[in-house]
Amino acid sequence: MSKLYSVFDHAKIFSILHKVATPCYLYDTELIGDTIKAALSYCKKYIKNPVQIHYAIKANNHPELLQVIKNSSLGADCVSGGEINQALRSGFEPQQIVFAGVGKFDWEIKLALEEGIYAFNVESMQEIEVINLIAGGCSKIANIFIRINPNIDAKTHKNISTGTSLNKFGVSFDDILLHFLPFIDKFRHIKFIGIHYHIGSQITNMQVYRDLCIQINENYQRLIQARINITDINVGGGLGVDYQLAERNPITNFNEYFKEFANNLSVPKSVMIHFELGRSIVAQSGILLSSIIYIKTTNNINFAIIDAGMNDLMRPALYGAKHSIKLLEKSDSNETYSYDIVGPICESTDIFASQVEMPILKRGYHLMIQTCGAYGRVLANTYNARNLVNEYLLN
Repeated sequence: MSKLYSVFDHAKIFSILHKVATPCYLYDTELIGDTIKAALSYCKKYIKNPVQIHYAIKANNHPELLQVIKNSSLGADCVSGGEINQALRSGFEPQQIVFAGVGKFDWEIKLALEEGIYAFNVESMQEIEVINLIAGGCSKIANIFIRINPNIDAKTHKNISTGTSLNKFGVSFDDILLHFLPFIDKFRHIKFIGIHYHIGSQITNMQVYRDLCIQINENYQRLIQARINITDINVGGGLGVDYQLAERNPITNFNEYFKEFANNLSVPKSVMIHFELGRSIVAQSGILLSSIIYIKTTNNINFAIIDAGMNDLMRPALYGAKHSIKLLEKSDSNETYSYDIVGPICESTDIFASQVEMPILKRGYHLMIQTCGAYGRVLANTYNARNLVNEYLLN
């Protein structure tokens, strides 16, 4: 790794232990800034269309991180009225905000219309009717993308796959072409500007994006044949990060990601391309810092029981996610043992890692769980009447 970011600097993390109580999240804003610079640089290098990258606020909505992201000229991808309010409070321009979600409430639609966001990512025919009705009541015109479900396997965990016919997201392109677009003119407060896709999360196989581009190209040509012109295409996001070698790969492979779209997306250069990136912007910037409460051995299994629980980091319990876990203290022995790293929650699924080789662990030692900047604190809860875990910025 060419640069040692604070979030990977064991000595620096160890030096602040007296200032923070565990468990807690620590974020490296310098790494976020460099990550955004890399994304923007490769996007500009490869994508020759007008372009907008929207940060997916659901990945991490810490107010100070949102400020860093907003100051880097990224827009916002929101999935609730609450996130729209967060984006606006953080200074995101309304015209850089897109609003997605399969179940938008009426008040959320009205809020988005009154604030003048760029567009809605629409998930169903009935939603179009509702937006048209509410927009009429507000004397507004709503820009909409229609979210296509392309039935593409994202080759990721089933719980974060969103683009197959079994998922609740989007509608089929044939349904749009047959049942909506012929009647688009009757919706006087709707402006159909484009099509939207998002096929999953933590995608590391670039062939998936190639397959997506093929579908987009085919759908675009069918729209042209139907004499329907669109000005925008939203390709979604989902780019994955390296959960096992975070220090070697602090910034994900934006080069291959944007090159894939440049090489395979065939639409006119006048069409604006939107990307929605969340995990790839913030994941590597965060760690969950925890202390070891007890060590015990039962049935030949060594358990390291830590003060962080599944209520603080849900991903291992939700998705079977595997995060790299490092010991902060320097071991005075080369001897290692196999440990199950578990939390204190009264659930058998409260396990962060099984059978991991680590130096001899002791009560009071500290572990850092890496790559927790995305879908960490935002998913935290107060199960077992525990306090919400605190967050701190390293820079």
